Amino acid sequence: MSSGLRGIMSVWLIDRLYSDVNTSCANIYPFCFFRQTVINMTCSMLFLFFWRITTLLCVINGLDRIIASDLLKLHNLPSNYTDLVLTGDDEGIFGVDAQFLYAIKPLDREKQPSYSLQVSFRPSDAAQNIRSSSHRQSFTVEVCVIDKNDNVPTFIEESMRGSVQLGLLKGIPFMQVEALDRDDRDTAHAELRFSLMEQTPRIPSSQMFFIDSITGEVSLTEEGASTLDPEMCGRYKLSVMVKDMGGRSNAFFTTGIVTVEVTGNTWASPDPVRLQENLPGPYPIPISQVKWSGSQAEYSLDGEFPEMLFTISREGVIYLNAPLDRETQDQFHISIVVERPDGRQIAKPVELRVMVGDANDNRPTFPQAQYHTVVKELAARGTEILTVQAADNDDPKTDNVRIFYRLVGQIPESPRALFRVDRDSGVISVQADSMEGTAPQYTLTITAEDAKGLNSSCTVVVTVQDENNNPPVFSQHEYGPFHIPEDALVGTTVTTVLARDGDVRGGDSWQVDYHLESGNEEEVFSLVTDRQTNDLSLVLSKVLDFERESEYILVLSAQNQVPLVRGRYGPLSTATVSIYVDDVNEGPVLSQSHYEVTVREGEEPGRVIATIRGYDPDSHPIRYSLQGDTKKYFSIGKYSGELKTVQALDREENSTYTMEVIAVDGRNSSLSASTLVTVQILDVNDNSPVLVGDYSWKYLCTPRWEDQALVLASRDSDGPQHGGRLNFSLRSDATVRRNWKLTPINDTHTNLSLNIPYLPPEVYMVPFTISDSSSPPRSTFINLPVTVCPCNIRGNCKIAAKPLQGMPTIQSAVGILLGTFSVIGIILIVIFVRLSYQNPKEPSKTSQERVPLKISI
Repeated sequence: MSSGLRGIMSVWLIDRLYSDVNTSCANIYPFCFFRQTVINMTCSMLFLFFWRITTLLCVINGLDRIIASDLLKLHNLPSNYTDLVLTGDDEGIFGVDAQFLYAIKPLDREKQPSYSLQVSFRPSDAAQNIRSSSHRQSFTVEVCVIDKNDNVPTFIEESMRGSVQLGLLKGIPFMQVEALDRDDRDTAHAELRFSLMEQTPRIPSSQMFFIDSITGEVSLTEEGASTLDPEMCGRYKLSVMVKDMGGRSNAFFTTGIVTVEVTGNTWASPDPVRLQENLPGPYPIPISQVKWSGSQAEYSLDGEFPEMLFTISREGVIYLNAPLDRETQDQFHISIVVERPDGRQIAKPVELRVMVGDANDNRPTFPQAQYHTVVKELAARGTEILTVQAADNDDPKTDNVRIFYRLVGQIPESPRALFRVDRDSGVISVQADSMEGTAPQYTLTITAEDAKGLNSSCTVVVTVQDENNNPPVFSQHEYGPFHIPEDALVGTTVTTVLARDGDVRGGDSWQVDYHLESGNEEEVFSLVTDRQTNDLSLVLSKVLDFERESEYILVLSAQNQVPLVRGRYGPLSTATVSIYVDDVNEGPVLSQSHYEVTVREGEEPGRVIATIRGYDPDSHPIRYSLQGDTKKYFSIGKYSGELKTVQALDREENSTYTMEVIAVDGRNSSLSASTLVTVQILDVNDNSPVLVGDYSWKYLCTPRWEDQALVLASRDSDGPQHGGRLNFSLRSDATVRRNWKLTPINDTHTNLSLNIPYLPPEVYMVPFTISDSSSPPRSTFINLPVTVCPCNIRGNCKIAAKPLQGMPTIQSAVGILLGTFSVIGIILIVIFVRLSYQNPKEPSKTSQERVPLKISI
């Protein structure tokens, strides 16, 4: 057979073998499961390289003991082969025969988990039963031994010991229990679980410890962490168990004893540290140290302090990295945290207290740069004015804050010592016997200094407060006499006086209040004080009357607004003012500024309707006259003031008259007084009502139309009390009252309408009377012509109304009009004719321009 043909047969053999192997594995697996032998068949493709076939197969991976009947047929072998050889089995565990691979000895996975066997053969020609001279072919069989749980877990150490430190938090492991299982770690056979069986002794609690079931880490419970005490119990024995199979009930297990020693711990709060502020360095400076005596630990600091001010090293040494300032923070509470490398806190934090010692590095300072205070001018020696207090930020428990005060300056200066300041308390007091006569204000400079000489200063402005120790005094005891005319206007200033006060100008002690003690009982005068100067103005408040009072003697007093603190008000604080009233010829005075008079209309002339009363303060005669009576309806007595009517008055002509009465001084006509007089004319029923309007063009329809009527209007010239409501009434005639009807509309209007359905068309005379509402009433008889005619559907009269008897016709009116125009034309013709005869001969053009036209009529 040629080499090309061999290659094609070899490829076919590979596919065939691959298919057979898969089929074989699928058929064998149920059998293996039934024998409780897990057979894992791993099949790989055969690779042909230089006519060598390598096949990866799965074969039976047996138990610890496997018998020869557990066979695996090698489907990779051709049906005809020779020289079958098995290699790779140095211990002689496997055998091969008649295309079957079998185990001769038991398998042990813990000793060797897998085998790689090489099966080689030489193909032969079955037809000729001739051995082939081709190269040997081979394939690989991988045998994987599947694990069985046939090993008991064991603790790695026979004597398991550990120590737990006092102060360890719950859940933090302090030791680990380790065990080993020789079974396959990738299966449940080696999945170990730990448990704590018993604790001896069971004090102070039976549940002091806890073991992690997976990791075997031993830690304290919450009870153990809180009650662990080496003095009560320094050693515990713990019975622990380890199981495989994840702790299932059919698992193998082993127990062991763990001895736990309880040890003390150096983990405690370090002693407080006192550091001086502003240490010179160099930095960092170690200030304290802590140490966790148990397992490996890492340290960190926590607290209210600037970042990196304090740090801690891996060894637990705490460092100060910068100067401290006690005035900024006088102590620090630093929390020291201990943790495992994984970040879990091991024990409760401990605290380091750092106290900062004071250094005298602060000067005393005043809370404000300037103070203001007041001292009374009569203050006695030793009177406290003000207390100034400076503050020093140094430690108040040291002498660094002891402050001394000094008075180092005074503006303005004075020949005698006025003020002093207490060296220790800072109290400023009066040094002089009195502050009278001093400046109104002083500025003091106060210095505060500590024991080291550090100092600062402030200013104190002291205002000397004036006290009312000087009463006001007048410059003279009597003022006047002053003359003032009796016609002086109200508000006139009579005189100005001044009471001087020796206190500080403008202050309450300097302000003066004036009073009129006597002579002004009728309040003729008033006082006006200028608060800027204390000047007093005596002002006239009422009109003077020489005839009533010709002289006033006023007594003035002057006092301060605040009480006197020393002295009293004496005669110098009072003064007398004499005022004489000068007589002046005064004009007459009328008793009323307005008179109102009522007169009935139609009264006889000459009746006195009012008397104007007036008097002259100087007893001079008075003359009266009227102004504003343009129609001369009234007259007034020249000396009597009696007002009379000159003619009868008609209210309908004018209901009100207003005039002015002038009263003139009989000796000085420039002096006068006036008053208004208003005369109201009372109405008298002297007018009869009249019909108003033209009714000649109006008509009524017959037959009668509903709601058709003539509206009649009337008027009465009298007032409402007499005119009032006007009454219309038909004449007492049966025919008239049968045919006509009057219906009132309001006080002055009424409706006239037909009273029967039909009247023959013609002009009717309707007699009726209009009466007013006075008592007795006045009446007017009316005989009104009314046209009655038939009407169309629009209400228009269909026939012309007959002319009234005595009324002009249209023809007569036209004739009259033509005659009037004829007369006017004749008159105009006569005038033009006369003008033409009077005109001279027409002059030249030049003469016409120079001579004006003259016309005589």
